[in-house]
Amino acid sequence: MPHTETDDRRDIASARLPEAYAHCATLVREQDQDRYIAGLYAPEDRRAALYALYAFSLEIARVRALVSEPLPGEVRLQWWRDVLEGQPAGETQAHPVAAALLDTVRRYRLPIAPLTALIDARIFDLYDDPMPSLRDLEGYAGETASAVIRLACLILAGGRDPGGATACGHAGVAYALTGLMRAFPWHAAEGQVYLPADILARNGVTRDDIVRGRGGPGVLYTLKELREIARNHLKKLASLSETIPPALKPAFLPAALVEPYLRRMEVRGYDPYRTIITLPAWRRQWILWRAARRHARA
Repeated sequence: MPHTETDDRRDIASARLPEAYAHCATLVREQDQDRYIAGLYAPEDRRAALYALYAFSLEIARVRALVSEPLPGEVRLQWWRDVLEGQPAGETQAHPVAAALLDTVRRYRLPIAPLTALIDARIFDLYDDPMPSLRDLEGYAGETASAVIRLACLILAGGRDPGGATACGHAGVAYALTGLMRAFPWHAAEGQVYLPADILARNGVTRDDIVRGRGGPGVLYTLKELREIARNHLKKLASLSETIPPALKPAFLPAALVEPYLRRMEVRGYDPYRTIITLPAWRRQWILWRAARRHARA
């Protein structure tokens, strides 16, 4: 059969894939070091796909920071939906994260529904509406962080369903709640409130209190409750650890950082509006190394 223009475009796209995957790895290394370090414990032939998935998650998470109004943000998110659903969306191969993600989806037969659900969940980020309830917050965490862990497991399993969906759920919720509490200073300054309205109300705090930099003990009580909720998910994850195949452990490694982050929120003088919750790079590396060794022995 004659070589067509479509074949030429396909050949060019394939030639660009190594560069696209390298771009994803760099993006994750620079902006999501926890997942980048965890990815280093995955088999070498799976890392590029993991970083493509993590880079996609980063691209969706930072849409609000790239736009000044919600509508342009929704347009950007729709572009990603179109990419995943195979609809005309411009030259997707020119976008390195899109190119690497689509190749990863094809190679590992990843389901599209969790990826589009992640996009839909992130619409919440574009607006300043309060998170209605704890149930809504856990649902948001499930469709974002838990979905990423679940898809990472599929990659590590070579595209087969390895099970472990419940463990992915608990790990993702614990990690996401901790991440949102760590991001509280920036979200409050931007008018975003991820703390559940039902827990805030129980502690006598409103959304307006938070975005105006007040709230007093009620904010601290609310964050304390959320820390315990995150820990409960960690306990449930621990109870399921023996059901997680060893090959999938790299997908769960970031959850090892949850408890150390939570403890940093409990030191004397913690101010949720000003205290930056982080860990030195060497300590994060050590925690993840120790967790990886523990998983290997198990």
